Amino acid sequence: MSERSPAPGGLALVESLVNTLDVESGADSLDTADGRAPFGITEAGLPAARELRESLRAALLAHAGHPPHRPVTPLGELLAASPLVVAVDDRDGSARLAPLDPAPLLSRVAAAVAQALVEGTWTRLKACEADTCHWAYYDRSPAGRGRWCSMRVCGARAKMRRYRAKEV
Repeated sequence: MSERSPAPGGLALVESLVNTLDVESGADSLDTADGRAPFGITEAGLPAARELRESLRAALLAHAGHPPHRPVTPLGELLAASPLVVAVDDRDGSARLAPLDPAPLLSRVAAAVAQALVEGTWTRLKACEADTCHWAYYDRSPAGRGRWCSMRVCGARAKMRRYRAKEV
């Protein structure tokens, strides 16, 4: 969907998980084993992964100033089930938040969100405001007011709709 570069750091995981569903076509890459493999999702874990994905999408829509696309489990409730620890590197003394159990997707997402909060980048990850899109993207605009995943596609469509509405 987007011509934007991937989100930085752990937010790339969040962005790629949200973007496993093409809202417009309904195609869901999590329907296949190959689509689930990068996230370590088993078929049994699919309902939880989809719940997490849609809760993340709702949070990213909120970052862009939009209401949730549909009722979802609050992201904070889901992330609370994944404890994080402070991991300290013995070589240089640096510290970071890390999942207690690094394997499950929920733990990796919780660590990515926590790190993004520390770095101040969490609210820059947004979902496109177009109802037929809601693609996740990292807003690199100076003011942090990006609205669409792509100006060439979703932005152009929105501007054309506004223009046509003025003509009537």
